[in-house]
Amino acid sequence: MRASERNDDTSMVGRIAAILNAFQPRDDDLGISELARRTGLPKSTVSRIITGLVEHQFLERAGTGVRLGLRLFELGESATRPRDLRKLALASMSDLRNAVNLTVHLAVLEGTEVVYIEILPARDTPPLPSRVGGRMPAHATGVGKALVAWSSPDVIETVLSGGLVARGPNTITDPERFKRELSRIRNAGVAYEREESGPGVACAATAVRSADGHPVVALSAAGWSRDFDVRRVGFAVQTAAQGLSRQIARRPGLRL
Repeated sequence: MRASERNDDTSMVGRIAAILNAFQPRDDDLGISELARRTGLPKSTVSRIITGLVEHQFLERAGTGVRLGLRLFELGESATRPRDLRKLALASMSDLRNAVNLTVHLAVLEGTEVVYIEILPARDTPPLPSRVGGRMPAHATGVGKALVAWSSPDVIETVLSGGLVARGPNTITDPERFKRELSRIRNAGVAYEREESGPGVACAATAVRSADGHPVVALSAAGWSRDFDVRRVGFAVQTAAQGLSRQIARRPGLRL
């Protein structure tokens, strides 16, 4: 394959990704004009790509616009690692929610972000910016800080080089302070967040690690910062994570 052909293929993949990534959780459907505005692509290009994506069921027609299609859902359900971890973690997550009556998250680290693979909501908890399949900056979340704290120095540097942008009133944006926070998390075994991901939100999180110390997934319990009992919730999260660690140890074939 010639270099020009490789570049054309890469460019097309980037355009397709831009269109799919343009959809936000609140969107039911989007028109060509709005997709062109969000992606910066010409309307003619958007229209041509949409036709192909509809044909292969990655998008589907909805009135004058399009929405995400069934094929994307099917592929998401086939993602082995999140699916296996989710199934394994549900019992521990449910026990944790019952113990603290807070919303419980399960998340993995991908680059400088966390991806939520399961959320068990609780009553009377604040509106949270997280959603299943959604992403948040790792540095601005409890689960993200827990995962980064136990990651390699290269991963930590990648997060720092990505920029510590504020997401809430108390997001840590100073690199040196963030490094000190990671050290504290490693010593304590639990990460805390108070209004770092958004106003009024607090959480405790801890990473579940493999036998070699690699962080596999993180558990957290989140609720209103004004009612948050740091010691009680932190202990409960650590207990749940220990239970999940034992389950993972009993599943040597689990893809981590």
